[in-house]
Amino acid sequence: MLLELVIASSILLVLASAALPVFRYTVVRHKEFELRRDLREMRDAIDRYKDYSDRGLIRVEAGSEGYPPDLGTLIKGVNVGAGAEQKIRFLRRIPKDPMTGRAEWDLRAVQDDPDATSWGGNNVFDVHSKSQATALDGTKYSDW
Repeated sequence: MLLELVIASSILLVLASAALPVFRYTVVRHKEFELRRDLREMRDAIDRYKDYSDRGLIRVEAGSEGYPPDLGTLIKGVNVGAGAEQKIRFLRRIPKDPMTGRAEWDLRAVQDDPDATSWGGNNVFDVHSKSQATALDGTKYSDW
């Protein structure tokens, strides 16, 4: 009876140790999916803001090239039209970066160099993760 229990528990231990790496990769894949979704959501909001400014529906500051000054503007909203009574919001909230666990993102301005690693502060042209970790496909999350 004791021998059967030892064999059964050792088989269970082998199966559990084989399932653990699969579970870890599943968690990482889910976080990568969330990161892609959050980046797409914020980039779409930036593009909609730019579209509204290009069509002259919202007022923008000179030198901003029609991009939002920061991510907070996409949440607070801007006045639309000549009467400026109607307000449009482009994001409900700034999502948390699933890789860092914070709602902090690396930002790029349209005036920044393409290979710049810091934000010039003029406007928000693009967003990236602050995580320097490597993704399952071998790229850096900060390059997504």
